[in-house]
Amino acid sequence: MISHAVIPPDVLERASKIKMVIFDVDGVLTDGSLFLGDDGLEYKAFNSRDGLGFRLLQNAGIDIGIITGRESKVVTYRMKSLDVEHVYQGQVPKYPAYEKLLTKLGLSKEETCFVGDDVVDLPIMQNCGLSVAVQDAHPYILQYSHWQTPSNGGRGAAREVCELLLKGHGKLESELAGHLV
Repeated sequence: MISHAVIPPDVLERASKIKMVIFDVDGVLTDGSLFLGDDGLEYKAFNSRDGLGFRLLQNAGIDIGIITGRESKVVTYRMKSLDVEHVYQGQVPKYPAYEKLLTKLGLSKEETCFVGDDVVDLPIMQNCGLSVAVQDAHPYILQYSHWQTPSNGGRGAAREVCELLLKGHGKLESELAGHLV
């Protein structure tokens, strides 16, 4: 939970304007490891808390998208299970997919957040309303991020971004309290 994280007021202000958050996958939703079986199948480990964060955002009316450079059936399956409709895989470079998504949904750059971890994410990070780097991101991209997650990629960083956006919209407490009995 981000309650212990230092969140500058300008970051919360940016978060309050976000209508869609877009995540990279490898190094953000996963720790960046690629597990390849002898049969050629690819395996990735996702954090279940990130999945609940996605649900909390969706309940609050904030849309979610994926733009990743790799193609993976595992990503297709995971995003389908989380009802994430906007999934762009095999996007090298990534920026054209970002522009296409903005046009498709009628969003401005200021209404989007992008979460990345490496230099291939820079074109989007430099052109969105709120750019976030995971804790273990490549050092070069930190200078282009508005905020850095307290956790590493694949270790709850996406959940922290979800909670940051909910906090910026004034909905974090009510979304969390909705799970009380």
